[in-house]
Formats: sequence, structure tokens, C-alpha cells
Amino acid sequence: MKAMTQTPETANTPAPMSAFERGLSLWVFLCILAGIALGQLLPAVFQAIGRLEFAQVNLPVGLLIWVMIIPMLVKVDFGALHQVRQHVRGIGVTLFVNWLVKPFSMALLGWLFIRQLFAPLLPAEQIDSYIAGLILLAAAPCTAMVFVWSRLSNGDPLFTLSQVALNDSIMVFAFAPLVGLLLGISAITVPWATLVTSVVLYIVIPVILAQLWRHRLLAKGQAAFDAAMARIGPWSISALLATLVLLFAFQGEAIIRQPLVIALLAVPILIQVFFNAGLAYWLNRRLGEQHSIACPSALIGASNFFELAVAAAISLFGFQSGAALATVVGVLIEVPVMLLVVRIVNASKPWYEQQPR
Repeated sequence: MKAMTQTPETANTPAPMSAFERGLSLWVFLCILAGIALGQLLPAVFQAIGRLEFAQVNLPVGLLIWVMIIPMLVKVDFGALHQVRQHVRGIGVTLFVNWLVKPFSMALLGWLFIRQLFAPLLPAEQIDSYIAGLILLAAAPCTAMVFVWSRLSNGDPLFTLSQVALNDSIMVFAFAPLVGLLLGISAITVPWATLVTSVVLYIVIPVILAQLWRHRLLAKGQAAFDAAMARIGPWSISALLATLVLLFAFQGEAIIRQPLVIALLAVPILIQVFFNAGLAYWLNRRLGEQHSIACPSALIGASNFFELAVAAAISLFGFQSGAALATVVGVLIEVPVMLLVVRIVNASKPWYEQQPR
């Protein structure tokens, strides 16, 4: 966004959450009900949709996921990468939590809760798939919603932008190897060709297309860019909700048989959110970073790029897999849980700023 006449507050972060965004969990829940109902009423239609594949990629879902991801990536300014040196300690905490703690802690939590404690309550044939979905969720750092969380916690907008740009750059190269490593450690066989294809389709190509679109819009001026962002903003959530209807049309039978599955899958996700947010927040305080840096650093460590996780889970394991269901549980609880984390970091600001640290 350099060379444009704009302030960091308006250019690098969106407006606070709309009522629709705040109600995302409700819309997800309604899509679950709609998908289950439609899957029971029109099974032949959804079976036909499931067969629309090319190279193990479901074409309708692939299109919906591009509509989900690309508008969010248009907001990311990779030119902001040079700003990371302004807050090296905060960036270091972000990278440590996102890439060295978060994915590995989720693999551990998946093993502990899904393979051990909850195994008698879950379908045995889906255990590996549930763990894989949790790993996919944790291996994809948040991209778009972290701007909202940062805004709500009065986070530094330039730091937020630079950490998102850096995380997205790393994700292009690290997502596939990291997922492959963790699935291997968890004794889950992963088709590497499909995993690499997912990275190319849902990270590399969308990043390239989004940045080309971004530069074209900015060449017309900031007003044109802002107007385009306002227009395409609802695309992402709308496409996500449509994908969830398709997903639960296929998952409906399993959900009806075992409705407890969603609650059980939520347990490791919730623990991971609070653990990673708390760790990043505490580390920033110990290192002497400002509260406005600690907040977005903690919040990006707690939230996930769930659109990418859903896409990868469907590509790798299919609509009816436990992996796809596990990533959707992440979507279901994301907004209310992250709003709670925002409230905690805001309320704890006096403690954070106490001396000595």
C-alpha cells in the first residue's frame, strides 16, 4: 500500500465486525442444519455434485474456495514485509508460536484427546481423519480475520499487516512440508501429490491472482480499491457458507448418528486457542513489547486460516471425511472464542503494562 495517500488505520485494517460477521457462528449452525436436511431430501443431487472432480479436486468446491480466499488475499500487502524489523521481538514471538508451537501442540492434543481419551466415543474408522483435520487447521495461520481482531484490541495496524504478510509468505513454502511431517508423525498416510496440488491451487495461485488484482485496483486510486473491497467483502463468507451446506449434505448421516462428535472435536481446538494466545501474550510481555504489539501477535497465534484448512481437508480426504468435519468445527467456534480472547487482552491491559515486566 505504499505510495498511496492513506492512513494505517484505514488502509491496513477493516472496519470493526459487522453484525453479519459477529453472527458467523449462527450462520454456520444454520448451514449445518440446511446441509443435513438437503442431503437427506436430495441425496442424488449432492452425489452428482460430489462426482464433479478433476485430478481429485471437486470443481464446485474448488471454485467456491477461490471465491473465499482471493478477496481476503487482496487485502494483504506483501510490500509491508520490510516493516517486520520495526518490531523484531513481536515478530519473533509470532513466528515461534505459529510455526513451532501451534501445529505441534495441536498434533499432541489430537493424539491425547481424539486417539486416547475420546476414542471410545468416536467412530474408529475416522480417528486418523479427525486428527488430520485438526493438524490442517493448526498449520494454516490466520490471514483475514486477524485484521478484525487487531482492530478490536487496538493493535498496531502496521505490525498486524507485516506479520500477516510474513506468515502468508512462509505458508507458501512451509504448509505442505509441515502438514506432511505432522501427519507422518501421527502415522497418517498422506498422498503427497494431492497435498502439493492443494498448496498450488489454494495458496500459490490465489496469492498470485489476488496480488495482480490488488495492484490493478490500487493503480486506479485508493477510492477505487476501497470501493472494490466493499463490493467483494461479502463474497468470502457467502462462499464459505455455501461450501458448508455442501459439506454437511455429505456429512449429515454421520452427524445424525453421532451428534456428540462436534463437541468432542471442539475440545482440543479450544485448548489450543487459549494456550497459544496466552503463550504469545506472555512472551511479548516478558520481552518488553508494547500491548499494541502483543495483542495482534497473540490473536494471530490463536486463530486459523480455516478456509484453507477446509479446502485442503476436502481435497486430501473428501467431503465425507472426519478431516473435513474437524476443520468445520474450527469455523463454528472461531468468532465467539476469538471475541472472548479479544475481551481478555483488552481487560488485562493494566496488568500487561505493570512494571517491572
